[in-house]
Amino acid sequence: MEQLIRDIEAYALAVGRKPQAVLRAAYGAGWGVWEAWKAGTSSPTYAVGDRIYAYMAENPPPVAEDPEKDVA
Repeated sequence: MEQLIRDIEAYALAVGRKPQAVLRAAYGAGWGVWEAWKAGTSSPTYAVGDRIYAYMAENPPPVAEDPEKDVA
């Protein structure tokens, strides 16, 4: 569970969204889900975790351009 939370937080930061917004986009989570997971009062099923990881893989953060790439 801790790894999933860290992965969601890192992904959310990389795409400029809040973790709860990532959960809503990934599987339609209700607005209190993220806080409940962080508080330890609720946790996702393996199927939900798989859906979140699949969403993050299908929607990767934008890759920064390499400024030295265009230098001739």
